[in-house]
Amino acid sequence: MTQQPPIQYPLTPAPATYQPSPDYAELRERCPVPLIELPDGTRAYLATRHADVRQVFTDQRFSRAAAAGPNRPTRELGSLAEDSLIGMDPPRHTMMRRVVSHAFTPRRVEELRPKVVELVDQMIDEMEAVGPPADVNKYLSAPLPIYVISKLFGIAEADRDKVRQWSDALVGDWDADPAAPQAALDAFGEMIADRRRHPGDDLMSALISAWDQQHDLSERELISVTAGVFVGGHETTTNQVNLFLLVLARHPGQLARLDGHDRDAVARAVEELARFIQLGDNGVLLPRVTTEEVELGGVCLPAGSAVLPAVVSANRDSSVFAEADRLDLTRASNPHLGFGAGPHHCLGAALARMELQEALGALLRRLPGLRLDVPESELRFKPGLVVNSLESLPVTWDPPARRP
Repeated sequence: MTQQPPIQYPLTPAPATYQPSPDYAELRERCPVPLIELPDGTRAYLATRHADVRQVFTDQRFSRAAAAGPNRPTRELGSLAEDSLIGMDPPRHTMMRRVVSHAFTPRRVEELRPKVVELVDQMIDEMEAVGPPADVNKYLSAPLPIYVISKLFGIAEADRDKVRQWSDALVGDWDADPAAPQAALDAFGEMIADRRRHPGDDLMSALISAWDQQHDLSERELISVTAGVFVGGHETTTNQVNLFLLVLARHPGQLARLDGHDRDAVARAVEELARFIQLGDNGVLLPRVTTEEVELGGVCLPAGSAVLPAVVSANRDSSVFAEADRLDLTRASNPHLGFGAGPHHCLGAALARMELQEALGALLRRLPGLRLDVPESELRFKPGLVVNSLESLPVTWDPPARRP
């Protein structure tokens, strides 16, 4: 059979931040694993169905380490993708993930919940003091995750702003400005050297200790793993809070029916919103490369094939999700892939879920009538980032009624 010519990638632009490219629906139906051609001429396969994307995540014949090497299909996060956990395969990945995962167990996360509840209330107090309106990005969605992950890393409050600047640089465009992210990695390296001299009871000290007991792990990898865990621990959650609110603003009827006092309802809403949004351009997450010949969606992929798993498409697969293109905050069965799956399932998924639940629930309870304060067309996204990151998100709400 003659192979069809490759499809040009990126696909047709998405009509909205949370809306996937319209091409995905057609591809899932007629050609779920197409051959695509990237702007630099590189060819790869695109996985669009839920089952196929899940296979790419869970089948070890799809390698992250190979995808992060010299012939990787996309630049992604520069050397951060090559040397951190997201660029490793088992068994090395398994060993290092085991060390880091101790900080993100369900028990540890639940121990943090009361502090997160307290922080969220304090942040909303500040919002109420200055508004309505107020910038929810400035007062809550940006500072909350950075505080929590800094606490886990043992980073002093006085250092949080500069560490956040390093993190922002690491999710920038490595091709356009490699000096800025490299300087951020160097700064993380200096912090690690200082912590090695002065260890504490924190995640960074535990990582250093575990690393120093191994003889085949480099200092460069330690820096990238540490920076990668830190970035992953707050950048995604910040943007999820903002994008959740942006989606809810487009669905005022569902927003009005969501009760912030009902913890189960809020938890279901968080899962549905995580399914619905599109965190990055075209909704592709962490490409892989096949280590041997493998069949995917009925297509035989040769060894060495680059594969792009389209999470945003998988999360709109109607064979898995009823009325997949409709936001349904009451959706009970929701096996979305917003946090990945398999060995590279989001390390901090439990922590992110907890923060998202507490932030969303408190905003609904404390700020009745919550809504955008500017037209959506006036919102601006930070340029050159691998995630859809809003510069600000002005919101307003109904002030409490005055007593006569």
